[in-house]
Amino acid sequence: MRKWQSASIAVTAAAVMLLTACGQEPGGAGANAAQPAGQAEAAVPQDPGGGYGESGSTGASRKAKPAGQLTIGDSEELGPVLTDSAGFTLYRFDKDTANPPKSACEGACVKAWPPVPAADVSSTSGIDAALLGEVTRSDGTKQLTVDGWPMYRYAKDTEPWQTNGQGVGGTWHAAAPDGKKAQPGSETGGEPAGSAPAGGSEAGAELPAISAVKDAELGEILRDAEGRTLYRFTKDSAWPMKSNCVGKCEKLWKPARPVDLKDVEDIDPKLLTTYKRPDGSKQLTVDCWPLYWYTGDEKPGDTNGQGVGGTWFAVAPSGKLIKS
Repeated sequence: MRKWQSASIAVTAAAVMLLTACGQEPGGAGANAAQPAGQAEAAVPQDPGGGYGESGSTGASRKAKPAGQLTIGDSEELGPVLTDSAGFTLYRFDKDTANPPKSACEGACVKAWPPVPAADVSSTSGIDAALLGEVTRSDGTKQLTVDGWPMYRYAKDTEPWQTNGQGVGGTWHAAAPDGKKAQPGSETGGEPAGSAPAGGSEAGAELPAISAVKDAELGEILRDAEGRTLYRFTKDSAWPMKSNCVGKCEKLWKPARPVDLKDVEDIDPKLLTTYKRPDGSKQLTVDCWPLYWYTGDEKPGDTNGQGVGGTWFAVAPSGKLIKS
């Protein structure tokens, strides 16, 4: 690997120029400036559903949507809960059965509790793929099951990571990652949400603060000093530089922290700068786009966050996102 090095005064000057180009004053929040020519990629429409994988999410619009890659949400009241790729909580019904799998939610019930389709579902770290299955409903459609239990969304969950369906009628419960009822203290089967993957070295060697690694499917992708894959969120913007992953989103997607620009490899340090988040903390950016690592990546080199919700993608050394 070739290491980029430059004098500190040149790095500082480049950082100031990049901050200005990103629509943010050095050390300040993003400016509300018009988008300049050449930044068409930054013109990202905002979405009333929060932009965590679905646009304008409502119970009706989610009714037939595939779950995509299942993820794990971290509820303060319930502990780890099973969510779809957009972050919407999945539920189970006490009147159903798991052995054999059978749904008792029919007719008007499905208006409030849309069954989750069994097609196009995959697991991620902490979710055992062997527990995923399907049941044929009375109308012939296939419904996702987890450890035999049919899975549903709740129509009154209008934003990701809500759990408004918990305890409804004393029979509806948020599902844990193993299909059981979510409850504080339950285990996810993987790394706790928000923890760093074990490692931080490659074959015993210390990694640079930022470097690239060759992925068999994605090609050259950026990683941090812990070996964690770095991602971009398509609902963010580069002009002005802004992160739209806040609140509960940050429990799954952790903002990458600023680095020493003299400790980077495989990437031009002039592309790297920092963004001041709403809470005052600093986040690393590449080519004006905020960078994150994913809590669903269990070990260095994992790319479980790739394509989640159709909005999260790994990043090339050029700063461009990689859509596989």
